[in-house]
Amino acid sequence: MPDLKTIPIGAAIGLFLTVVLVFSAVFAQVLAPYGLSQIVGDVWEPMSAEHWLGTDNLGRDLLSRMLYGAQTTMLIAGLATALSFSLGAILGFTAAVIGGWFDMILSRLVDLLMSIPTLIFGLVVLSVLPSTVLTLILVMGILDSTRVYRLSRAVAVDINVMDFVEAAKLRGEGRGWIIFREILPNALSPLVSELGLRFIFAVLFLSALSFLGLGVQPPEADWGGMVRENKEGIVFGIPAALIPAAAIAVLAISVNLVADWILNRTTSLKGGRGNG
Repeated sequence: MPDLKTIPIGAAIGLFLTVVLVFSAVFAQVLAPYGLSQIVGDVWEPMSAEHWLGTDNLGRDLLSRMLYGAQTTMLIAGLATALSFSLGAILGFTAAVIGGWFDMILSRLVDLLMSIPTLIFGLVVLSVLPSTVLTLILVMGILDSTRVYRLSRAVAVDINVMDFVEAAKLRGEGRGWIIFREILPNALSPLVSELGLRFIFAVLFLSALSFLGLGVQPPEADWGGMVRENKEGIVFGIPAALIPAAAIAVLAISVNLVADWILNRTTSLKGGRGNG
């Protein structure tokens, strides 16, 4: 259990903001003063005691939309990140342990997928398939798993030749044991830092898709879609599009601050155990 008194100020701020955003997303239905699609006033009303963040392009309460949008954004990005790490890490570790033709074919396939810009690939796929939540999670998770695969394989190749892994092989341990009991625990540090980065990329990817009209579909709300809906108001000095954009930036910075702190802490703990 980490000692909260030793957390750097940057990590403490990041942790606080992350907790607030996640709490808001989880309890959006309770915290939101109005319904998701409920029209409660005129178009682009200014901030007031009744509407803390004003209203959007259709007269819906912007605070309520922000809360529901946080829930949708984090849910899709979180599940896509979990899928990308599960798929990418397992395949990367397996390729490093098996090697040979399996490693070569899988790595060349990953290289092929990575040679195509992710956003363009996603736009092409989603222009054919329906933009449902499940489709978004699968597309984002599979495309992002290629990055996780490269990192996992690179780390696993180095660990696979170490003495304790060779000893496990000599004991007759199977590939499952080697992957999950020998390689995975020793590869957690780089994977933890990559986890935060990949989650943020998933948020940005989803927001870009929604901004282009192929992500979360109305009347559902996500932060990228809210920027798209209210972008015309920027010309008139209306901040309705800037608020969800700022929320995306705050989430990205706060999660990265926490991920960096966790990486530094796990690295220092490993160093302390090794020296002992």
